[in-house]
Parts: sequence; structure tokens; C-alpha cells
Amino acid sequence: MSASSPARTRVRAAVLDQAPGRLVLTEVDVDDWLAPDEVRVRVLACGLCHSDLHMLEGEFPVVLPTVPGHEISGTVEAVGSSVDDLAVGDRVSACLSMFCGRCVACRTGRTWICERRHDLGRVDRPQPRLVRDGAPVGQVAGLGGLSEVTVLHRNSVVRVPTEVPADRAALLGCAVLTGVGSVVNGARVRAGETVAVIGCGGVGLNVLQGARIAGASRIVAVDLSAEKLELARRFGATDVVDSSAEDAVTAVQELTGGVDHVFDVVGRSRTISSAVAMLRPGRTAWMVGIPPMGEEIVLPGLSMVTQAKGVQGLLMGANYFPRDLPLLADLYLQDRLELDALVSQRVPLEQVNEGFDLMRRGEAARVVVTFGDS
Repeated sequence: MSASSPARTRVRAAVLDQAPGRLVLTEVDVDDWLAPDEVRVRVLACGLCHSDLHMLEGEFPVVLPTVPGHEISGTVEAVGSSVDDLAVGDRVSACLSMFCGRCVACRTGRTWICERRHDLGRVDRPQPRLVRDGAPVGQVAGLGGLSEVTVLHRNSVVRVPTEVPADRAALLGCAVLTGVGSVVNGARVRAGETVAVIGCGGVGLNVLQGARIAGASRIVAVDLSAEKLELARRFGATDVVDSSAEDAVTAVQELTGGVDHVFDVVGRSRTISSAVAMLRPGRTAWMVGIPPMGEEIVLPGLSMVTQAKGVQGLLMGANYFPRDLPLLADLYLQDRLELDALVSQRVPLEQVNEGFDLMRRGEAARVVVTFGDS
């Protein structure tokens, strides 16, 4: 088929037309032609992430209209002419950490901050990937998983075992990768060290089990929700602190005398300041949760210097997802990684807005949109 062919496949998708706003269930046309480095994927499941929610609420910049969703599991339907390591029928998971393999960041092993990662999701092609009523529709992070079919750059997907159910495989590419990777790849927590985690949603729960896998001796979970704290114990927390009932900094200090690592998975100035206050001298607080636009971080300058404390951002678990996602899948199949309890609700595409409402109310670890028989 030539690049100029107008052939397209009509599918259902959830489109964000305005922000703040709710998603609109509609039909879009997916281009049947593929660029050499693209793959077409039939989506089986797509997790709902707080990053998506921030976009719906107008807290993250996004070009509209667009299809959100980046935690994707699906089946390969077609591959471009340059794709020789994926085949039709392969089960894949997607990750927004696309990489070119050639820039300075990629050549020095930091593919998760590839200098061209945003461009790869907007590949120069003769016609848009998605169209509605003749007008282009974007894909958040170049993925757009809240669609029955999506077209992706080859360097955004990796093959995963079919033994991992689709609704759990979808979460590997963001919530699990970010949480576990932040501990193992980013902070490099060592056996015997102590950890506190602020925020026990989908990513925070995976930070907890990353600390457990790394061999941390004390893992303190901090959250406002008693239900999430109870779930946190299943993911590896040795202690829990209900910050709606007590001062979290005082509680963590009394439990541990100060911890070696604090992971803030909320992304607000107050939680980051609390994270620094929970540390032992000479240790680092890790910013995992993404602050909304305009959020400014206020830190205690004197104690930062006199106690030699640090704050560092961690993006997407400092991952190399072609290696990390299959490893995480194997850990799940060995019963060493908890994914089953991570999926709190499954909803069809028609109920995607209700899924985001559950997140707003703090009633879900991870909501997953499932398609068809997945």
C-alpha cells in the first residue's frame, strides 16, 4: 500500500476536546498505512494514570483534541517495513519513555530522558495517524491508549509473555515501572536501608514493593486513606502512618529516627518538604509524583546545607523499558511482584469517565479500561 493511500479503519476512542473537561466517547479513523518504524496495536487494556487525570483537569499542558492513555497492553496487528523484531500476533506493552538510541542521553545510557522522545511520538508522516471528521486527533505521549486500535513508534513497545493477563501487563509500562524503577534504578536502595513512601496510589504501591524487592529493612507507608494503608501492607510496608490523623514527619521520625530514602509520590510542595524533614542527615528525598503546572517547591535552606540533605527528581523510574518490562513480567510470573491487587477496578471504554471519578475520590489503586474479551 502506498503512503498516499487514504485507507483507514474506524474504531471507538475516548477523546479529550477541552480541558478542564471530560472524555467524549466517539469514533476515529486510524491510518492503515504504517511508517517504516511504526506498529499498529489492537488495544486489550489501558490503565488510567494520575497524569491523564491532570490533563483532564487542565493541570498539564496538552494539545487538543487528543486521545489520552499511556498504560497499554495489546496485540500487534501490523508492523512497518523496518520493524524486524516484532511480528503480527505478538503481545506487547507500551511505555511513554520512547528513545531514539542516538542522542547524547541515549548514548550514555539514559534513554528515559532521550532528547528526541517527544518527537518520536509525532513522527513526520504523509497523513495523521488518527482523524475524526477529517481533522487530526492527537495521541497523548504519542500513544493514545484509550482507543480500540492505536499506531505507535516501534521504540515505545516491547514484547511481554502472554501468560501475564492484559489488564496487569498494561500497568507494567508506567505505574509498575515508575515505582519499582525509582527504587532499583534511580535511588538504588540497598539491602538494610530504610524507606518512607508518601502517597500509596498505583505508583506509590509499586515504590513500596520495589523497596521490598531491594531488601529494605524498614518501609514506612504514608497516606491519608486507611484503605490504601491497609493495601500498602500487602505491597511491602512494614509500618503505616495515617497522615489524616497524625503528623507524618513526627511519626516517621519516632518510628525510625529518620530514614535513608523518602519517595514523594504526591508531587506537592508540602509533601516534598515533609519528605526532606523525614530524612536522616546526608540522605536524599526523591520526587516521583509530577507536580502540576505552577507548583513551586519551598525547601528549608539552612537545614538542607547543614544536614547535607538532597532532593532529586526521578522520571519514569530511570528505566530502560526493553529490559525492565520483561523482567517485571517474569517477577510477576514467579510470584515475586504483586500485580493482581493493583487492579482495583476494571471498566469498559464506555465508563472511562467513571473510572477517573474513582481516582478523584481516592477510591482506586489502579482503574483499567478493558476492551473486548481481555
